Amino acid sequence: MHCDKIVYPAACIDRACPFVYAYEEFGHTYIGCMQKVYEVEIDVDLLREAELRRGGFGAVRSVRQPLPMCRVEVEETYRHRTSDLGCVNPEFSELPLDRPTFRVFAQVR
Repeated sequence: MHCDKIVYPAACIDRACPFVYAYEEFGHTYIGCMQKVYEVEIDVDLLREAELRRGGFGAVRSVRQPLPMCRVEVEETYRHRTSDLGCVNPEFSELPLDRPTFRVFAQVR
């Protein structure tokens, strides 16, 4: 089963993330992430309206490594394909903690 990291854009605003940008176009204000943790730009009015509802605005797929201030979760992409292994991509391209990712060789001349 494949899993995705997801982030909550409303949390970026709540946590005053310094990487949130905003711009106005066509009479609407849109926000996005300068670090491109997520690629979409979101209409602030729609985000605020959705946050007033029970489920809130919800999450978007993280396309880059989330920042420490991001609200992050891991979501199973195809729950009906669950296996004993769980996610087949649990590391999400992060550095493994149990072994180095490279070795350094020195040459003495």
